[in-house]
Amino acid sequence: MKLLITGHKGFIGGNAYKHFVKEHEVDGYEWDENNPPNLDKGYDWVLHFGAISSTTERDIAKIMRQNYDFSCWLLSQCNARGINLQYSSSASVYGANSSFKETDPVDPRTPYAWSKYLFDRHVSKKTLRIKVQGFRYFNVFGPGEAHKKNQASPHYQFTEQAKFSRSIKVFENSDKYFRDFVPVERVIEIHEKFLTIDKSGLWNVGTGVATSFMDVACEIGTKYPSIIETIPMPEELKYSYQFYTCADLTSLNEALQI
Repeated sequence: MKLLITGHKGFIGGNAYKHFVKEHEVDGYEWDENNPPNLDKGYDWVLHFGAISSTTERDIAKIMRQNYDFSCWLLSQCNARGINLQYSSSASVYGANSSFKETDPVDPRTPYAWSKYLFDRHVSKKTLRIKVQGFRYFNVFGPGEAHKKNQASPHYQFTEQAKFSRSIKVFENSDKYFRDFVPVERVIEIHEKFLTIDKSGLWNVGTGVATSFMDVACEIGTKYPSIIETIPMPEELKYSYQFYTCADLTSLNEALQI
């Protein structure tokens, strides 16, 4: 297959690029407002990972241009050329929900989450002649996160703290904050399997298991002997912070025939 991967220098896109280039003809693209990708190269699929992924970014116009407007343009261009599209959505669209089915009401609480939900909605309203597959990632972790800094997964941040300071800092009450942490390798595996599935739709990507931040810290603190310190949660995070996530994988498992 011939693939175009957007965001191929980022975390998930970078892992995808390294994986798919082993067996496919793959081009990469990084966001440039004045230089859109050339889609007249006979691509079979576009795998769209590129986005501003920071949940703390507050420049709404910037996020809408890069995350929403560009995604809408890419969808239109792919549809005009008969190129199938996979794209990254996010479990952040669920906000403070306690149920996580793809058909559940959404509760986006950051510009990033809104940009992802609005594109999900845009796709759902279109009549398209191509396959379009969206994936709502839960908390992805794995190699290649260093550039994300304070937006990196707790697995990465706790490991760095443990290695270099022998002290892991967690928010107060982290034993009560649970997330569905999914390895990036699993995310790429799902993208690969869906390349051969003749379906369009929107699917959760997680493990279906919720683990507390404290449990993650304790596991890493055992591997790299460290003390665990609690710190207050910053005020700017409290409204948008998801205290619990756990993917409902019913639809995903049905599509994968698990």
